[in-house]
Amino acid sequence: MLISLTIAGLLFAAAWRINADSRQIGPSLESFAAIASDVLPPPEASNEEQQQALTRWQSRMRADLALYSAKREKIAAAGRELPPLDAAQTVSGWMGGGPPVFAVKLPDDRWLVGQHPGRRKPPFSFFTTLLLIGLAIGIGSYPIVRRLTRRLERLQTSVEALGAGQLSTRIAVEGQDEVGRLASSFNRSAARIEALVDAQKALLANASHELRSPLARIRMAIELMGPAAQPEIRSELKRNIGELDQLIDEILLASRLDATADATQTFETIDLTALLAEECARIGAQLDAQAIELSGDARLLRRLVRNLLENARRYGNDTPITVTLAAAPGNTVLLQVCDGGPGVPVAERENIFEPFYRVAGASEREGGVGLGLSLVRQIARRHGGDVVYVARDEPGSCFRVTLPA
Repeated sequence: MLISLTIAGLLFAAAWRINADSRQIGPSLESFAAIASDVLPPPEASNEEQQQALTRWQSRMRADLALYSAKREKIAAAGRELPPLDAAQTVSGWMGGGPPVFAVKLPDDRWLVGQHPGRRKPPFSFFTTLLLIGLAIGIGSYPIVRRLTRRLERLQTSVEALGAGQLSTRIAVEGQDEVGRLASSFNRSAARIEALVDAQKALLANASHELRSPLARIRMAIELMGPAAQPEIRSELKRNIGELDQLIDEILLASRLDATADATQTFETIDLTALLAEECARIGAQLDAQAIELSGDARLLRRLVRNLLENARRYGNDTPITVTLAAAPGNTVLLQVCDGGPGVPVAERENIFEPFYRVAGASEREGGVGLGLSLVRQIARRHGGDVVYVARDEPGSCFRVTLPA
């Protein structure tokens, strides 16, 4: 870039000097006119005398010359043919606005037109020259700038991939400049983030697994209490243990889904209609389904359906639960679970898919731990689909799952 700027400065200076020479020709020609008036014969001399004098002067100056009368009629010429005197020329200066042909008005109103053989008219005007210089610099500097922007584009792509959850993303370090140092810093940061997230996942999975043993011992202790314990206390303890067991189970599943998000998985053909019929019969939901089979993980899809049904049962205020399954355009399948509960406020319809999020006013005694809908979205996206909350004209909530057929 520094070399390009240096060359640009030199070219601009040359163009400016040429332009400056063009602008300074006026005062020089005034002096030249006085000399020519002394050298050439007076206007009343014959054309032969003026031709001879012009020829002698042309041989000394080594320039092409032409002499015109005050009426702009050519009197004599020496050297190569020059353009005729322009009728618009009223003062000494360049003919046509620029070099190389000049016209000198003598004190006796005659005109002397000349051109130095060593000087040629520039092929382009001043502003055209500047434009060509700028274009040449742009073309010359493009490979350098493009090499830099390509590295920045690769860096941007890697940052976006890291933000999308691909923690193993790294950038090839090219060069020792600022971009190379930035790539090195990104790789160190990404490695540190990946290590921290892996440690968090391992800690969460191990802690959830280890909690199962004390839960089993507590459950056994409750059974050994026998009839001596109050039924209310036994019921409350069993409910709390059930919630803990459900929480641990969902945390373990979420951890496994996160840990194997990038792993290659093998799906099998599943009769989704039969799976839905089993789950709807278990909870007493109404099913309206087409016969549909798709490729997926049967265990995960069963958890997806069960979580949606449990969510409708828990927050539907004992209203009927309706489940529909149908093929949709674009080779997709639509699964919809609806209830007649109070629904979800507009501001919270996306937040309910976040882990451990509860709608404002939801009671913990309703049994939710805030992971059910988060798992539904994880499983749907694991299968190449998604889940969204759908508003209804009547009271209630609807969750629509889109899966590839």
